[in-house]
Amino acid sequence: MNAYSSLADDYYSNMNLNTEMALPNNRETVLGFLERVQKSYPSMRNFYTRDNGDFVLEEDKDQGQQRWLSIEPRRINSGHVNPDDLDASLEQHLLVLQQVPYMLSVSPLDCEALDYMMGFDFAYSGNHDVLVAEALGTMNALEGLMEMSGSEVLNYEPAITLSLDETCRRQARLMIETRTNAYQVRKGDFPEELISVYFTVRQYGSLEADASFEDTLVALRTQCEELLDAFVTEQILRPLAQTIATK
Repeated sequence: MNAYSSLADDYYSNMNLNTEMALPNNRETVLGFLERVQKSYPSMRNFYTRDNGDFVLEEDKDQGQQRWLSIEPRRINSGHVNPDDLDASLEQHLLVLQQVPYMLSVSPLDCEALDYMMGFDFAYSGNHDVLVAEALGTMNALEGLMEMSGSEVLNYEPAITLSLDETCRRQARLMIETRTNAYQVRKGDFPEELISVYFTVRQYGSLEADASFEDTLVALRTQCEELLDAFVTEQILRPLAQTIATK
């Protein structure tokens, strides 16, 4: 298994391509594109349309791992949950990007943003926001508020976005999502839900004339994993896992 499996209950590799123009949604085009992906991944046999009109193709959800793909009005998403090998996830994302210019008429000029995202889910029954504050700490300026008599944290979701180049077109974003609400705190009843950590490296805007979706995604993946290893794994993921383990 991948090393991330020892840190989180679930982890996943996603690719998101946001387009400036609306994607085609006619029956022949959508099914032709999804059938091409299914040809490479025959276990992706579950196809359905969401109430909002999004198209989804996915593997069964009860296998521990899952590949999935969705088409929204202006976004294409490719994901792989709990992969043994992140290179295999990248191959799936690259297959999708190789096909979109020909089957969905998406050119690098039409790119609003291209993302490579790693996500991590931690199951926890308790106040998520208190847990995150305990695991990661807070700024000195906030400690007084946190220590007020009778108070309890209701929302603590650290997030930061950084520019990775002088044009600000390549950015990295770290976001922590908690799912505790005020009703649960008031009742003292906390069902087991997921704390999620998302780390995304995004390229904004149309790609350069000599650039491709595939080469850009490979560069985003490399930079994402380098930053994860340097600044997120030991600083964010492991403290969350260790704090949950002590509860």
